[in-house]
Parts: sequence; C-alpha cells; structure tokens
Amino acid sequence: MQQSMRKILESESRAIANIPVSDAYDRAVELIVEHVYRRGGKLVTSGMGKAGQIAMNIATTFSSTGIPAVNLHPSEAQHGDLGVLQPNDVMLLISNSGKTCEIIDLVHLTHNLYPQVPLIVITGNPDSELSAMADVTLATGASPEVCPLGLTPTTSTTMMTVIGDVLVVNVMRITGFTREDNALRHHGGYLGRKSRGSEN
Repeated sequence: MQQSMRKILESESRAIANIPVSDAYDRAVELIVEHVYRRGGKLVTSGMGKAGQIAMNIATTFSSTGIPAVNLHPSEAQHGDLGVLQPNDVMLLISNSGKTCEIIDLVHLTHNLYPQVPLIVITGNPDSELSAMADVTLATGASPEVCPLGLTPTTSTTMMTVIGDVLVVNVMRITGFTREDNALRHHGGYLGRKSRGSEN
C-alpha cells in the first residue's frame, strides 16, 4: 500500500509540474477581472460529471474571494437555468476530452443568447472542438490518469483543481483582496474567526 501511495503521489506531482505555463493564464485572469471585478458581471463555471464537481469548487472559491461566481449544470441549462447568464458574465468551462457534448451544446446556447460572453476552457485536449470555440484555452498537459484502468478521472481532476487555484490566487492579487474583505464574506467557522483575527 505504501509503495502504491508513493507511486500515485509521484505521478500526480509530476503531472502538476508538467502543466503548460503560458500567457493564456494572463488572458484568462484579465477576462475575469475585466468582466466581473470592473464591469460587475459574474463568473459562470460548468462541467459534466467529475469535471462539473471541480467547476463547482472553483465557483465557490472565487465567490469567497470577492469574485461573484455560480456553477451552471450544462444539462439543466437546457431546461431554463441558462437564464442565470447575463451580458457582462464570463464562462469557465471544464472538459478533459474537450468533446463533452453537454458542454459543446452549452457553448452554442450561450452564443445564441449572448454572443459576446467570453469563454475560458480548461481541457486536456487543446486541439478539441471545445478549445476551438474558446477565447482562452488552459491546457492541463493531459498526463495519464493514475487509475489502473486509465479511465477514472483522478490525475485530470487534480490538474483542473490546481489550474483553478492558479486563477483564483492571481485574480486575488490583481484585485487586492484583503483579510478584511475575506472576513466580510466568510463569517463562520475557523477561517471566519481567523479572518477577524480571533482564532480561538
């Protein structure tokens, strides 16, 4: 078990270190800052399956750090939830394959409603159909899953999470988000007390 654990940790660490670093991150951060922080829009994240859970996590983290964000389930978007979208929003879409049909459909629905809404895509396939429709593509590097079948989203979801963290932290730096700002949004629990300077 310990040997397997070490192998998994090494594989996922290697995958994170191999995430391509490019100026696409600068463009993605600027889109979020411009549309949400300056224009008063919001970040709308979406993904299907495990990628959707990562998208939800990214949305909640952005919301807690001063960037209003919601997660839109791509299937529910076809049944009225697309109405959450507004003209100044920016979308962050996650699909490891870049071929997820529900996400492709969501892009078409979005463009039909608000053609100007920019799309940021996190994917393991930068040559995919989804990437071709994006304003900015953030590639994961497509390292193999540590799942012994090579199927279960494991390494890929780790990289998606890390890329989300990169976006959040850099947006925080540009917007100057402070401990006081955090305390206004996160009142409860240990982190709320820590933000207010009273950890006990």
